[in-house]
Amino acid sequence: MDKWQAQDAFWSSFGIPAYDQGTVPQTAEMPYITYEAVSAGLNAPQTVLASIWYRSRSWREVSNKADEIALTIKNMPPSTRIEGGRFKVRAPLSTAFAQRMSDPDEDVRRIVINVEMEFITEV
Repeated sequence: MDKWQAQDAFWSSFGIPAYDQGTVPQTAEMPYITYEAVSAGLNAPQTVLASIWYRSRSWREVSNKADEIALTIKNMPPSTRIEGGRFKVRAPLSTAFAQRMSDPDEDVRRIVINVEMEFITEV
């Protein structure tokens, strides 16, 4: 698994579809996650934004998914082996982990997640 596949596998592991930002199919139905795919420099943590999208009048489901992601990150091993090295995901220390966002559509609930990803690889 390379850097790109590792990111997709991470975001896709939460039981709802995940899409690299800008690649959401027009036929996609909420809930889903969108994420920024990054290729950070060697041993340089990169802040990554992901959004959790739900169609609902309540914040309960989307908030529960954000909590699930936070717990997964908290319980992850220090790093995961990938092609050419290792991959780390952690909650950032200097910014908020999750933030609710408004949307012009009153039935859309979105939470933006901030994580740090680090690739300890040869390239």
